[in-house]
Amino acid sequence: MEYNSQREKIIIPEYGRNLQKIVEIVVNTDDRAKRTQLAHVVVDIMANIHTQQKDSPELRQRLWDHLHIVYRFKLDVDSPYPVPDREVLTKAPQKLDYPRRNMRFTYYGKNIENIIGQVAKYPDGDDKNALVENIANHLKKSYLTWNRDSVDDALIKKHFDELSDGKLELDSDYQFTTTNELLGTKPRKKSTKSYQPRQQHGGNKPQKKQNRPKNY
Repeated sequence: MEYNSQREKIIIPEYGRNLQKIVEIVVNTDDRAKRTQLAHVVVDIMANIHTQQKDSPELRQRLWDHLHIVYRFKLDVDSPYPVPDREVLTKAPQKLDYPRRNMRFTYYGKNIENIIGQVAKYPDGDDKNALVENIANHLKKSYLTWNRDSVDDALIKKHFDELSDGKLELDSDYQFTTTNELLGTKPRKKSTKSYQPRQQHGGNKPQKKQNRPKNY
């Protein structure tokens, strides 16, 4: 029995081992014209896997590229497209440098810090005040997604002050939107039913009237 671990590695898994064996037959065909004809047949087989783009010119070129890759760029046929550059295809993609962001509070995110910085530059007025209040409520809602058990409005105010470096202030009497409104939940209603103790067994029960003998 031949095990998969003993078989040749599949170059492109989506086409499977059988197609890879067919490509080997194509490569080992001595006649170049016959070899080219078989290569076209193999590309048609590969196209059946990509039914949605079967007739796309871009797909046909990509399939020919795959054919060359499957046989490690040793396929000598009259290809309708240039043989792809092996170094370009096998070259590792350039690593992207992502900016390192030092967030003070991860549950608020970096974007809200940037927004607060921009709002701090706005001229004072009603529009700025409205933005400040909306941002404050957004902070509270973001905090609730991280910790739904409890939230302290005073703590949110403190965080808001830190994030704005003291450049934005909420009015001392500002009231945050309630937690229920932010989360879209309804507060629990208290029961209005008065508590009535259940009558215990063994208590006073109504006594049955005893029939007394009648005097005749």
